[in-house]
Amino acid sequence: MSKIFVDACFGKETPYTPVWMMRQAGRYLPEYMAVRAEAGNFLNLCHDPKKACAVTLQPVDIVGVDAAILFSDILVIPDEMGMDLSFVKGEGPKFSDPITCEADIERLLGGDEAASKLTYVYDTIKLIKEQLADDKALIGFTGAPWTLATYMIEGEGTKTYNICKKMMYSNPALLHKILAKVTEVVKLYMEKQIEAGIDVVQIFDSWAAAIETEKYDEFSWKYMVEIADYLKAKYPHIPIIMFPKGIPAFLDKVYGNFDVFGVDWSTPMALAKEKLGEKYVLQGNMEPCRLYSKEATTESVEEIQKTMEGKRHIFNLGHGILPDVPVENAKHFIHECHRVSKKI
Repeated sequence: MSKIFVDACFGKETPYTPVWMMRQAGRYLPEYMAVRAEAGNFLNLCHDPKKACAVTLQPVDIVGVDAAILFSDILVIPDEMGMDLSFVKGEGPKFSDPITCEADIERLLGGDEAASKLTYVYDTIKLIKEQLADDKALIGFTGAPWTLATYMIEGEGTKTYNICKKMMYSNPALLHKILAKVTEVVKLYMEKQIEAGIDVVQIFDSWAAAIETEKYDEFSWKYMVEIADYLKAKYPHIPIIMFPKGIPAFLDKVYGNFDVFGVDWSTPMALAKEKLGEKYVLQGNMEPCRLYSKEATTESVEEIQKTMEGKRHIFNLGHGILPDVPVENAKHFIHECHRVSKKI
Protein backbone atom coordinates (compact mmCIF):
# COMPACT_ATOMS: atom_id res chain seq x y z
CA MET A 1 0.00 0.00 0.00
CA SER A 2 1.23 3.49 -0.86
CA LYS A 3 2.26 5.62 2.11
CA ILE A 4 1.33 9.27 1.65
CA PHE A 5 4.25 10.41 3.78
CA VAL A 6 6.83 8.53 1.70
CA ASP A 7 5.25 9.83 -1.51
CA ALA A 8 5.45 13.38 -0.17
CA CYS A 9 9.12 12.93 0.73
CA PHE A 10 9.82 12.17 -2.92
CA GLY A 11 7.81 15.18 -4.10
CA LYS A 12 4.98 13.12 -5.55
CA GLU A 13 1.42 14.41 -5.82
CA THR A 14 -0.59 13.55 -2.69
CA PRO A 15 -4.28 14.05 -1.79
CA TYR A 16 -3.26 16.39 1.04
CA THR A 17 -0.03 17.50 2.70
CA PRO A 18 0.99 14.98 5.38
CA VAL A 19 1.95 16.11 8.86
CA TRP A 20 3.84 14.85 11.91
CA MET A 21 5.47 16.55 14.88
CA MET A 22 8.97 16.29 16.26
CA ARG A 23 8.80 14.87 19.82
CA GLN A 24 5.24 13.75 19.08
CA ALA A 25 5.71 10.69 21.33
CA GLY A 26 6.27 12.72 24.46
CA ARG A 27 5.27 14.29 27.74
CA TYR A 28 2.25 16.27 26.48
CA LEU A 29 0.40 12.92 26.20
CA PRO A 30 -0.93 11.50 29.49
CA GLU A 31 -0.74 8.04 27.91
CA TYR A 32 3.00 8.52 27.35
CA MET A 33 3.53 9.61 30.95
CA ALA A 34 1.75 6.48 32.17
CA VAL A 35 4.05 4.19 30.17
CA ARG A 36 7.12 6.16 31.23
CA ALA A 37 6.10 5.82 34.86
CA GLU A 38 5.82 2.06 34.40
CA ALA A 39 9.31 1.99 32.87
CA GLY A 40 10.81 3.74 35.87
CA ASN A 41 13.06 6.13 33.95
CA PHE A 42 13.72 7.44 30.46
CA LEU A 43 16.56 5.08 29.57
CA ASN A 44 14.56 2.06 30.72
CA LEU A 45 11.80 3.16 28.34
CA CYS A 46 14.29 3.42 25.45
CA HIS A 47 15.62 -0.06 26.26
CA ASP A 48 12.19 -1.77 26.47
CA PRO A 49 10.94 -2.61 22.93
CA LYS A 50 7.33 -3.24 24.00
CA LYS A 51 7.02 0.05 25.87
CA ALA A 52 8.96 2.00 23.21
CA CYS A 53 6.64 0.54 20.57
CA ALA A 54 3.58 1.56 22.58
CA VAL A 55 4.63 5.20 22.91
CA THR A 56 5.70 5.37 19.25
CA LEU A 57 2.16 4.39 18.19
CA GLN A 58 0.32 6.69 20.62
CA PRO A 59 0.43 9.92 18.56
CA VAL A 60 -0.72 8.05 15.45
CA ASP A 61 -3.74 6.70 17.28
CA ILE A 62 -4.50 9.70 19.51
CA VAL A 63 -3.48 12.78 17.52
CA GLY A 64 -3.81 11.48 13.95
CA VAL A 65 -0.36 12.19 12.49
CA ASP A 66 0.55 10.68 9.13
CA ALA A 67 3.82 9.11 10.26
CA ALA A 68 5.20 7.54 13.41
CA ILE A 69 8.72 8.33 14.55
CA LEU A 70 10.66 5.69 16.41
CA PHE A 71 10.81 6.37 20.15
CA SER A 72 14.43 6.39 21.23
CA ASP A 73 17.13 8.95 21.98
CA ILE A 74 20.09 10.18 19.96
CA LEU A 75 22.43 9.45 22.87
CA VAL A 76 21.96 5.69 22.79
CA ILE A 77 24.76 5.78 20.20
CA PRO A 78 27.57 7.10 22.43
CA ASP A 79 26.09 5.08 25.30
CA GLU A 80 26.60 1.85 23.34
CA MET A 81 29.98 3.03 22.10
CA GLY A 82 31.02 2.66 25.73
CA MET A 83 30.35 6.01 27.39
CA ASP A 84 28.58 6.18 30.75
CA LEU A 85 25.19 7.86 30.14
CA SER A 86 22.63 8.83 32.75
CA PHE A 87 19.62 11.12 32.75
CA VAL A 88 19.51 13.37 35.82
CA LYS A 89 16.04 14.64 36.72
CA GLY A 90 15.79 18.34 35.99
CA GLU A 91 19.26 18.45 34.43
CA GLY A 92 19.03 16.19 31.37
CA PRO A 93 21.61 13.75 29.98
CA LYS A 94 25.07 13.46 31.48
CA PHE A 95 28.20 11.50 30.60
CA SER A 96 30.51 10.85 33.54
CA ASP A 97 33.46 10.24 31.19
CA PRO A 98 33.59 13.00 28.52
CA ILE A 99 36.15 12.75 25.71
CA THR A 100 39.23 14.90 26.27
CA CYS A 101 42.03 13.19 24.34
CA GLU A 102 42.88 10.58 21.70
CA ALA A 103 43.05 7.79 24.30
CA ASP A 104 39.41 8.48 25.18
CA ILE A 105 38.45 8.01 21.52
CA GLU A 106 40.42 4.78 21.25
CA ARG A 107 38.57 3.19 24.18
CA LEU A 108 35.21 3.64 22.45
CA LEU A 109 33.66 0.90 20.35
CA GLY A 110 33.34 1.77 16.68
CA GLY A 111 31.54 0.66 13.52
CA ASP A 112 29.55 -2.55 13.61
CA GLU A 113 30.78 -3.42 17.09
CA ALA A 114 28.84 -0.47 18.51
CA ALA A 115 25.89 -0.55 16.07
CA SER A 116 25.26 -4.23 16.83
CA LYS A 117 24.71 -3.44 20.51
CA LEU A 118 21.59 -1.41 19.72
CA THR A 119 19.42 -4.52 19.32
CA TYR A 120 16.63 -3.07 21.48
CA VAL A 121 16.15 -0.33 18.87
CA TYR A 122 15.87 -2.81 16.01
CA ASP A 123 13.51 -4.99 18.06
CA THR A 124 11.35 -1.93 18.73
CA ILE A 125 11.15 -1.18 15.00
CA LYS A 126 10.04 -4.73 14.22
CA LEU A 127 7.29 -4.55 16.85
CA ILE A 128 6.09 -1.18 15.55
CA LYS A 129 5.91 -2.44 11.97
CA GLU A 130 3.73 -5.35 13.10
CA GLN A 131 1.19 -2.93 14.59
CA LEU A 132 1.44 0.24 12.47
CA ALA A 133 -1.23 0.68 9.79
CA ASP A 134 0.02 -0.14 6.30
CA ASP A 135 -0.62 3.39 5.05
CA LYS A 136 1.44 5.01 7.84
CA ALA A 137 5.19 5.50 7.53
CA LEU A 138 7.74 4.84 10.26
CA ILE A 139 10.55 7.38 10.60
CA GLY A 140 13.88 6.26 12.02
CA PHE A 141 16.43 8.80 13.16
CA THR A 142 19.86 9.66 14.41
CA GLY A 143 21.62 12.67 15.78
CA ALA A 144 24.17 14.25 13.44
CA PRO A 145 27.79 13.50 14.36
CA TRP A 146 28.39 17.11 15.46
CA THR A 147 25.36 17.13 17.77
CA LEU A 148 26.38 13.77 19.26
CA ALA A 149 29.97 14.97 19.67
CA THR A 150 28.90 18.04 21.65
CA TYR A 151 27.46 15.80 24.38
CA MET A 152 30.39 13.41 24.22
CA ILE A 153 32.93 16.21 24.66
CA GLU A 154 31.04 18.54 27.01
CA GLY A 155 29.63 15.67 29.07
CA GLU A 156 26.17 17.26 29.08
CA GLY A 157 24.02 19.84 27.33
CA THR A 158 25.63 23.26 27.00
CA LYS A 159 24.73 26.82 26.09
CA THR A 160 28.24 27.90 25.13
CA TYR A 161 29.83 24.79 23.54
CA ASN A 162 33.14 26.26 24.72
CA ILE A 163 34.85 22.90 25.30
CA CYS A 164 33.85 21.60 21.84
CA LYS A 165 34.75 24.85 20.14
CA LYS A 166 38.04 25.12 21.97
CA MET A 167 38.84 21.72 20.43
CA MET A 168 37.53 22.89 17.03
CA TYR A 169 39.97 25.78 16.87
CA SER A 170 42.92 24.52 18.91
CA ASN A 171 42.92 20.80 18.02
CA PRO A 172 40.71 20.29 14.94
CA ALA A 173 42.33 16.94 14.12
CA LEU A 174 41.11 15.50 17.42
CA LEU A 175 37.55 16.72 16.80
CA HIS A 176 37.62 15.23 13.29
CA LYS A 177 38.70 11.87 14.77
CA ILE A 178 35.67 11.92 17.07
CA LEU A 179 33.32 12.94 14.25
CA ALA A 180 34.70 10.29 11.90
CA LYS A 181 34.31 7.51 14.48
CA VAL A 182 30.75 8.56 15.30
CA THR A 183 29.92 8.81 11.58
CA GLU A 184 30.94 5.20 10.97
CA VAL A 185 28.69 4.01 13.81
CA VAL A 186 25.78 6.16 12.59
CA LYS A 187 26.01 4.75 9.04
CA LEU A 188 25.66 1.18 10.28
CA TYR A 189 23.08 2.10 12.92
CA MET A 190 20.84 3.66 10.27
CA GLU A 191 21.44 0.75 7.92
CA LYS A 192 20.30 -1.67 10.64
CA GLN A 193 17.23 0.53 11.30
CA ILE A 194 16.35 0.31 7.60
CA GLU A 195 16.85 -3.45 7.57
CA ALA A 196 14.56 -3.71 10.62
CA GLY A 197 11.78 -1.91 8.73
CA ILE A 198 11.87 1.89 8.90
CA ASP A 199 10.51 3.77 5.87
CA VAL A 200 12.24 7.15 6.24
CA VAL A 201 15.46 8.43 7.87
CA GLN A 202 15.78 11.79 9.63
CA ILE A 203 19.17 13.18 10.71
CA PHE A 204 18.87 15.77 13.49
CA ASP A 205 21.59 18.39 13.82
CA SER A 206 20.03 20.05 16.85
CA TRP A 207 23.10 22.16 17.63
CA ALA A 208 23.96 23.24 14.08
CA ALA A 209 23.63 26.90 15.06
CA ALA A 210 26.58 26.60 17.44
CA ILE A 211 29.02 26.56 14.52
CA GLU A 212 29.95 29.68 12.54
CA THR A 213 29.06 29.67 8.85
CA GLU A 214 32.64 29.27 7.66
CA LYS A 215 33.16 26.11 9.73
CA TYR A 216 29.75 24.44 9.44
CA ASP A 217 30.44 22.31 6.39
CA GLU A 218 33.80 21.12 7.70
CA PHE A 219 32.63 20.07 11.14
CA SER A 220 29.02 19.05 10.59
CA TRP A 221 27.33 19.12 7.20
CA LYS A 222 29.93 17.09 5.29
CA TYR A 223 29.55 14.25 7.82
CA MET A 224 25.76 14.33 7.44
CA VAL A 225 26.17 14.21 3.65
CA GLU A 226 28.58 11.28 4.01
CA ILE A 227 25.90 9.36 5.95
CA ALA A 228 23.24 10.24 3.36
CA ASP A 229 25.51 9.14 0.50
CA TYR A 230 26.20 5.82 2.21
CA LEU A 231 22.50 5.11 2.75
CA LYS A 232 21.35 6.32 -0.68
CA ALA A 233 23.88 4.07 -2.42
CA LYS A 234 22.30 1.03 -0.72
CA TYR A 235 18.70 2.12 -0.18
CA PRO A 236 17.62 4.63 -2.86
CA HIS A 237 13.96 3.89 -2.03
CA ILE A 238 14.36 5.24 1.51
CA PRO A 239 13.81 9.01 1.78
CA ILE A 240 16.31 10.98 3.86
CA ILE A 241 15.38 14.12 5.81
CA MET A 242 18.07 16.53 6.98
CA PHE A 243 17.14 18.78 9.91
CA PRO A 244 19.87 21.27 10.87
CA LYS A 245 18.36 23.64 13.42
CA GLY A 246 18.98 27.36 13.23
CA ILE A 247 20.95 27.85 10.01
CA PRO A 248 19.04 30.41 7.90
CA ALA A 249 22.37 32.05 7.04
CA PHE A 250 23.70 28.76 5.63
CA LEU A 251 20.92 27.96 3.16
CA ASP A 252 23.04 28.92 0.16
CA LYS A 253 25.61 26.34 1.26
CA VAL A 254 23.22 23.37 1.51
CA TYR A 255 24.04 20.47 -0.81
CA GLY A 256 23.85 16.69 -0.81
CA ASN A 257 22.01 13.58 -1.95
CA PHE A 258 18.94 13.66 0.27
CA ASP A 259 15.23 14.28 -0.26
CA VAL A 260 13.75 16.55 2.41
CA PHE A 261 15.13 19.62 4.16
CA GLY A 262 13.63 20.26 7.60
CA VAL A 263 13.00 23.98 8.12
CA ASP A 264 13.20 25.18 11.72
CA TRP A 265 10.90 27.89 13.03
CA SER A 266 13.58 30.64 12.91
CA THR A 267 13.94 30.23 9.14
CA PRO A 268 11.19 31.90 7.06
CA MET A 269 9.44 29.32 4.94
CA ALA A 270 9.46 31.66 1.95
CA LEU A 271 13.25 32.01 2.21
CA ALA A 272 13.72 28.23 2.41
CA LYS A 273 11.45 27.81 -0.62
CA GLU A 274 13.39 30.43 -2.58
CA LYS A 275 16.78 28.90 -1.78
CA LEU A 276 15.99 25.17 -1.65
CA GLY A 277 12.43 24.50 -2.77
CA GLU A 278 13.27 23.35 -6.29
CA LYS A 279 15.93 20.91 -5.15
CA TYR A 280 14.40 19.48 -1.97
CA VAL A 281 10.98 18.85 -0.48
CA LEU A 282 10.61 21.18 2.54
CA GLN A 283 9.35 20.11 5.95
CA GLY A 284 8.05 22.43 8.65
CA ASN A 285 8.02 24.94 10.12
CA MET A 286 5.39 26.19 12.59
CA GLU A 287 6.71 27.81 15.75
CA PRO A 288 5.97 25.15 18.44
CA CYS A 289 4.65 27.73 20.93
CA ARG A 290 1.80 28.55 18.56
CA LEU A 291 0.28 25.27 19.75
CA TYR A 292 -0.75 27.04 22.95
CA SER A 293 -3.38 28.87 20.87
CA LYS A 294 -5.71 27.27 18.34
CA GLU A 295 -6.15 30.63 16.63
CA ALA A 296 -2.39 31.17 16.33
CA THR A 297 -2.03 27.61 15.03
CA THR A 298 -4.61 28.09 12.29
CA GLU A 299 -3.04 31.41 11.29
CA SER A 300 0.38 29.80 10.88
CA VAL A 301 -0.88 26.69 9.07
CA GLU A 302 -2.76 28.85 6.58
CA GLU A 303 0.28 31.07 6.01
CA ILE A 304 2.58 28.09 5.44
CA GLN A 305 0.04 26.56 3.06
CA LYS A 306 -0.17 29.87 1.19
CA THR A 307 3.62 29.92 0.83
CA MET A 308 4.04 26.29 -0.21
CA GLU A 309 0.77 25.92 -2.17
CA GLY A 310 0.52 22.27 -1.21
CA LYS A 311 3.54 21.34 -3.33
CA ARG A 312 6.82 19.68 -2.29
CA HIS A 313 5.98 20.13 1.36
CA ILE A 314 5.42 18.24 4.61
CA PHE A 315 3.81 19.99 7.58
CA ASN A 316 5.68 19.87 10.90
CA LEU A 317 6.68 22.08 13.76
CA GLY A 318 9.89 24.05 13.51
CA HIS A 319 11.20 22.10 16.52
CA GLY A 320 9.75 19.69 19.09
CA ILE A 321 6.32 19.92 20.71
CA LEU A 322 6.54 21.19 24.30
CA PRO A 323 5.42 19.10 27.31
CA ASP A 324 2.58 21.37 28.48
CA VAL A 325 0.77 21.73 25.14
CA PRO A 326 -2.88 20.58 25.46
CA VAL A 327 -3.56 17.40 23.50
CA GLU A 328 -6.63 19.05 21.93
CA ASN A 329 -4.40 21.75 20.50
CA ALA A 330 -2.09 19.17 18.96
CA LYS A 331 -5.10 17.48 17.38
CA HIS A 332 -6.23 20.87 16.09
CA PHE A 333 -2.87 21.39 14.39
CA ILE A 334 -3.14 18.06 12.57
CA HIS A 335 -6.74 18.74 11.58
CA GLU A 336 -5.90 22.19 10.21
CA CYS A 337 -2.95 20.89 8.17
CA HIS A 338 -5.23 18.34 6.55
CA ARG A 339 -8.04 20.86 6.08
CA VAL A 340 -6.07 23.58 4.33
CA SER A 341 -4.14 21.23 2.07
CA LYS A 342 -6.84 18.78 1.03
CA LYS A 343 -7.22 18.61 -2.71
CA ILE A 344 -10.78 18.11 -4.00
